[in-house]
Amino acid sequence: MILSDTRILEEIEKGTIIIEPFDRNSLGTNSYDVHLGKYLATYKSRILDAKQHNEIEHFEIPKDGYILHPGTLYLGVTLEYTETHAHVPFLEGKSSTGRLGIDIHATAGKGDVGFCNTWTLEISVAQPVKIYAGMPIGQLIYFLVEGEIKTFYNTKGNAKYSNKTTRPVESMMWKNIF
Repeated sequence: MILSDTRILEEIEKGTIIIEPFDRNSLGTNSYDVHLGKYLATYKSRILDAKQHNEIEHFEIPKDGYILHPGTLYLGVTLEYTETHAHVPFLEGKSSTGRLGIDIHATAGKGDVGFCNTWTLEISVAQPVKIYAGMPIGQLIYFLVEGEIKTFYNTKGNAKYSNKTTRPVESMMWKNIF
């Protein structure tokens, strides 16, 4: 079951959902709009290796915007820091973003209960498009959880994306054993 606007506000009041900064105008019928932060990153190498630490270069989006090009994976970050302590958050693109040919995530749209951070975006585009820091980029949808949770994401010893950040974070696949 997806939380309605009323339920999202109730959960914010209870402290089980935290969104900073929070803007009531970003609350939709059953979602919350998130915005693009001011930092992007690209991988230093054009060939990535899942068993190696692939380093990234961060840069700030200029005030007059930045043009994204097809064929490059850009890592972005949400302006909003979020915490979700009782629900499963899903990050989806906005239809307006999609209609510009912008995909905001390749596979990582689901968060875990206990995720407390900004969201790193895996941005790709169908054609060149100019983007701006602060533009609406996606929407968070919250689902109810069935059953007791034994281990929250922020308490897992092997959680790879728990360090609070305002910048995009590269893949930590290399920390897995395979």
